[in-house]
Amino acid sequence: MLPLCFTFFCWLASFFRGGAHKVQIDFTEGRLSIKFDPSRRLLQQFLSLNSQVLSHFTAEERQRIGIHTCPGGDQDATHSADVDYGDLLPSLFTLSAGNFYIQLASEKNRRRVLQLIRDHARPNQTILVGVIDPINTRVETPGEVQDRVVEAAEFIPLQRLGTTDDCGFAPFSDDNSTAREMAFEKIRARLTGTDLSAKKLGV
Repeated sequence: MLPLCFTFFCWLASFFRGGAHKVQIDFTEGRLSIKFDPSRRLLQQFLSLNSQVLSHFTAEERQRIGIHTCPGGDQDATHSADVDYGDLLPSLFTLSAGNFYIQLASEKNRRRVLQLIRDHARPNQTILVGVIDPINTRVETPGEVQDRVVEAAEFIPLQRLGTTDDCGFAPFSDDNSTAREMAFEKIRARLTGTDLSAKKLGV
């Protein structure tokens, strides 16, 4: 294993030893790599490095590891929202991880992305769809969150469907673009809206 991969493996494994139920890997560079290299060779190199790391976990541990993808969200700005998810998702789902946290609330064509997820995600992969846009200063209503979950349920089996935020509210420590109070309002909207959708979907 490359020294970089070994260091990354040890870092992730330390979270499990510390009692973490799930661990999430930030792969925002996936979409960005395609912007830099449309041939996707850079993307394949990134995926290969991640695959090396994942291969050293047990199958049970890999089911507790998640991959997050988004077009960036630092300082309320994106770096690769213009990159088509169709160029990323088929390759992304080849990673042997059990959970995928996918930015979706701010996508212009959510249904198309959901179709890509339906067509390429593996049966043992849980999909957590973004229902909150941290960059948008407007707080989503629980009803909007409910509608987004119900829409996603048209494409993803309920037993494999979850919700998340599109990105972190402060991806880096120097990012103060989103007020703490607003972040918690948005999180409350996600939780309440997810509960509403569960009742509506009968789960």
